Amino acid sequence: MRRPDRLLRVCAPLELATLAVLLTNLGALHLQAVAAAVGPLHGCAYLIVVLTTTREPNADRTIIALSAVPGVGGVLALRRLTANRAPVRRG
Repeated sequence: MRRPDRLLRVCAPLELATLAVLLTNLGALHLQAVAAAVGPLHGCAYLIVVLTTTREPNADRTIIALSAVPGVGGVLALRRLTANRAPVRRG
C-alpha cells in the first residue's frame, strides 16, 4: 500500500493547529484580526482534508467519516490510513 497523499499529511495537522488558534482566540484574546486571518485558513484546510481523504484508494467509509469531523478528524483519518498500511506478520 502507498503512503497517504502529501497534501493530506500537511493539511491534517494544520487543520488541528488552526482550530486550536481559533479556540484560544475565542476564549482569551478576542482579536478580530486573528479570526479573520486564521478562520479561512482553517476552512480551506478542512475542505482539503475531506477531499484528499475521499481520493485515497484505501480509504473506507469509516475513514472518510472520520475526516469530516472538524478539527481532529483529519489527524484521526491520517492515523487510520497509516495504520492500515502496516504489514501483518504471521507466525
